[in-house]
Amino acid sequence: MKRFGTEGRLYLEDNYVVPRTEETADFIGRVKQGKYIVLFAPRQTGKTTFFRLALDKLTTEDLTYFPIQLNFEEYEDYAPADFYTRVYQDIRQEIEDVLQRREEVPAETFTHFLDNVEINDHVSMRRFFEKLTSFLRNQKIVLIIDEFDAIPRDAVKGFLRSLRRIYLSGRTRCPHSVGIIGIKNIIQLDYDRSISPFNIQQEFHLPNFTLEQVRELLAQYTDEVGQAFIPEVITVIHKQTAGQPVLVNRLAQILTEEMDIRRTEPITMEHFTTAHAQLLRERNTNIDHLTTNVQRDPRFEQLLMRIMERDEGVPFNPRNDIIDELTTYGVIKRGADDMCEILNPIYLYCILQVFKPLVNGLEEEYFPEDDDYLTPTGQIELAGLLDNFRDFIARAGFRILQVPDTPQESVGRHLLLAYMDEFVRRIGGVMHIEAQTGRGRMDIILTYNNRKYIIETKIWRGMRRYQAGKQQLAAYLKLEGATEGYYVVFDHRKEAKPRVEAETLAENLTIRSYVIPVLQDIPSENQPLKSE
Repeated sequence: MKRFGTEGRLYLEDNYVVPRTEETADFIGRVKQGKYIVLFAPRQTGKTTFFRLALDKLTTEDLTYFPIQLNFEEYEDYAPADFYTRVYQDIRQEIEDVLQRREEVPAETFTHFLDNVEINDHVSMRRFFEKLTSFLRNQKIVLIIDEFDAIPRDAVKGFLRSLRRIYLSGRTRCPHSVGIIGIKNIIQLDYDRSISPFNIQQEFHLPNFTLEQVRELLAQYTDEVGQAFIPEVITVIHKQTAGQPVLVNRLAQILTEEMDIRRTEPITMEHFTTAHAQLLRERNTNIDHLTTNVQRDPRFEQLLMRIMERDEGVPFNPRNDIIDELTTYGVIKRGADDMCEILNPIYLYCILQVFKPLVNGLEEEYFPEDDDYLTPTGQIELAGLLDNFRDFIARAGFRILQVPDTPQESVGRHLLLAYMDEFVRRIGGVMHIEAQTGRGRMDIILTYNNRKYIIETKIWRGMRRYQAGKQQLAAYLKLEGATEGYYVVFDHRKEAKPRVEAETLAENLTIRSYVIPVLQDIPSENQPLKSE
């Protein structure tokens, strides 16, 4: 039986794989045109699997194309001469492997040529390729280089210049087409910031899975095993992951391999909620890459918090080093309106967890001992729970500004997340983020006893935006088939006034709104503290 793969390259005989038919046709078309192609995208986005499968398809259908596949991952610390020596050894091994698969015996002159090649710099590499094509009976070399950004620093410019000279040498050239795969783009690799010596490349974009591609992937499992995913589960998998390949496969992996679901039963939203909670709790390579990268630079936190806190958003400017790096790491993307967005709700939740203080010193004051905020029928009494949070903020006063390592504008949301996190842990519920990522709005979703509770949070930006937020929440409630929601707005103005109001809007949607002041003056050394 096949399985969903999350551990590197996938294989058609072992794994469920999204065909990416349109992208494959695009890639093959460019190769046939002799283009030099670059694909730079974050780790675990399916780059290697895509290129290898596409190249296999090309060379199976047309034997005039001769594939050579390299990987520079091991060579980052090599001196240039040693790097070129090892690369030639890899090239020779690839040539021999392809000939063996095609059951072709190389001529003695070809073997003699390969035995006597010496490559120790980019010029000797170029000359090798110029001579190679004459031994392959006019077959067209397609060179694919994975993990290209591990190329030694002192070798990158010469290597790219030689590829550029080959490309400009004429219609008949070797390699005929080149594909470069990595994380950092050519500009980032050009360490001295001079003009790139590789300005002849075409960028190739490999997008995340569409909703239809997620359906297609999961349908492969259903066709083989007979167990169906209900349509709502497929939709929410795509929504939570934004189609990020490894996250889609990981959720499917948990649901089909790690949960004890009878295969005679469909996979339901209840099952998804459990799998989703497991993914948010666990350590895995993709999440570890995310959390490690966002902690690399304090400026990353500042930018990410601006994206999350401000309705007006942050313009997506790829020439800004911080935006460029976070895009390279797969943390943010360009939104449909050219503003920065965090890639998906799972990443948003994990980022908030990264920046949430481990201990804020106020945990023991969250809840009164005599109230668990559950009704006799096992539902969350959310109005009382949020009333208590509002009162907790008032009780804590200026101490909320002393929460360690938390920007002042973020402290209210951080405390609400910590408060809700502690609550769902106590009752055995689940909490996650399920709103459009970024731009001032964040929805906290609590799930308990198969019921979903929706809390939208914002920062106060004036009465007009406060009222508009209610309409946004109402639209979201209708989309989710819910009839009640909660709206929490944190007000950082010096003269902020608390506000609580309940309203019934059109179509019997009930919204309970809170405006919670969070900016309190820290007393000076000579100012007496008020008794509590």
